Amino acid sequence: MDWRERDGLRWLEAELPGARAAFSTRLGGASEGPFESLNLGLYTEDAEGAVRTNRARLAAALDRDPDGVLFGFQVHGAAIERRERPPRPNPFTEPAGRPAERDGQVTSHPTLTPLVQVADCLPVALAGVRGVAMLHCGWRGLAAGIVARGAEEVGATAAAIGPGIGPCCYEVGPEVLAAFDELGDGVADGRMLDVPEVARRLLARAGIGAVESTGLCTSCEPDLFFSHRRDAGRTGRQAGLAWIDAP
Repeated sequence: MDWRERDGLRWLEAELPGARAAFSTRLGGASEGPFESLNLGLYTEDAEGAVRTNRARLAAALDRDPDGVLFGFQVHGAAIERRERPPRPNPFTEPAGRPAERDGQVTSHPTLTPLVQVADCLPVALAGVRGVAMLHCGWRGLAAGIVARGAEEVGATAAAIGPGIGPCCYEVGPEVLAAFDELGDGVADGRMLDVPEVARRLLARAGIGAVESTGLCTSCEPDLFFSHRRDAGRTGRQAGLAWIDAP
């Protein structure tokens, strides 16, 4: 996974078989205050105009059509949606109402770009013979089986795990730890849950052997990432995106 930079924006980019994934940072946008600067989330206290500008800047930096971005209203679940046509109107460019509740987006069309928004949860990209997926993986979604669903939907052979809160900063209660008891030792140290390791083990269970991870903790990197836990909920959102490389 490599760092890329364009027009003040900085992101991590991963190569997947026939596809790419990008993980944005908070750099290069128009937002101010606790949302400085590339906040992509409308359901924050940020100004809508700034968020719309930020979304357009990110799409331009990645050379992706903003009208082809696919995303849903994330509820920490395991529902995913496959689209082979862009929605009309597209809530990414014309936010006029809440999109359908989905925590994963899938496509096999090279002009479309699945996206999830995150601020500690993991963005996980999948690529396979039936397309690409981008998944929003908090602990609830992981426990509910979103990785297996996404992997089956695209016939995944490879994955990329973006920045999320690390085991250094993610203290959880016993009910969260219990959700991952079946994964065995090594996914937690006391009450500190290693969400990236949980994701890696679930990807392995789904038969995905090629997995790349940033290893970056959103809570530990305030200059690069928004973090819901670090910032006590008043913060922005970065994104994970995936797309098929056009031949």
